This record gives sequence, structure tokens and C-alpha cells, in this order.
Amino acid sequence: MGALLRNEADARITAAEYEQMTAGMEKRMELLDGVIVAMGAPSREHQRIAGHLFRTIEDFIQAHHGTCTVDQGAEALLNEYTLVIPDVMVVCDPSKLDSQRCNGVPDWIIEILSTNRRTDLIDKLHLYHEAGVREYWIVDPKKRVTLVYCFEQNDFPDMYTFDTPIPVGIYDKALTIRMEDLA
Repeated sequence: MGALLRNEADARITAAEYEQMTAGMEKRMELLDGVIVAMGAPSREHQRIAGHLFRTIEDFIQAHHGTCTVDQGAEALLNEYTLVIPDVMVVCDPSKLDSQRCNGVPDWIIEILSTNRRTDLIDKLHLYHEAGVREYWIVDPKKRVTLVYCFEQNDFPDMYTFDTPIPVGIYDKALTIRMEDLA
């Protein structure tokens, strides 16, 4: 692979460069503000929770004839330097979606903590807030709590234990999810 030319003052990698570098590879990495970050393999519990969340949200969207789309493990290109693979994301603007990814900011992102706890709790929190994600959930199966950030209302999270129903902000609380039912 040939060397990529870039301004030495900006050592960040762009999403286009990242895709060129990783073409044809099975990716277990994300690009966070121009830095490649390896993703750990998710546990079975992690995958089970993500699958249940996907089905719960998909069922709600279909039952209400909604126009939003829910994806599990799909890419989201937030900006020139950030390409993420959220555990679950909801996109309500179909023009952002192509056959490969979300090209823009999802409305709702859910990350389930496992091996990269710091990345989800700090790095992605900042990136998602700055990018304009409306709602961000961080599910912690070990501590059995979910942090819910509704950035349109405030910058501070609400914390819910797994046995407490969580109202979904982007749906004006018409959907509630109790993590205990999914874990």
C-alpha cells in the first residue's frame, strides 16, 4: 500500500484515507476524530442485548408506521474524521442512508459497554454530542444501569437501573424500554 500524503501538522486520518487503507479487510475498527481505534470482540451478553434492543425498536417503528430506520452494527459516517459502528442506531432522515451506511448523524445511538468502556463513556460521548446526536444511551450490563443523554434537553445524563422503564426521548416517551426484559 502506498504512503498517503497529508499535511504534517494534521496527523489525523480522514474517513476516505481510512477506507482506502482498510479496503478489502474485515474491519473491527472505528475512526474516532481521525484516530483508528480497535474494537474488542463483543460478548454473547452484549450481542444478546443489542439484538433485543434492535427487535424492540424495530417492532415499535413498524407498529406505529414510523419512517425511522434501526440498524445493528452498521457504520455511521459522522464527519470527515469519524466513522463509527454503534451497537444500535436509529436514523429518521432516509436521505442519510445508502446501501452501505448512514452518511450523517443518527438521531439515536445505543452503545453497550464491554471491552472498550472508556471509548464509549468518554470519547464517543464527546463525539456524539459534538456531532449532534439527539439521544445517546450507554448500557452497562455489569453495573446493570443505563445512562441516557437527551442532548436536546441538557448535557447531563439520567441513570436508570435495569428494572426501571426508560422513556425514549426521540419518540416523545411513547416508547419505553426496560433493560431487565432484554438482558
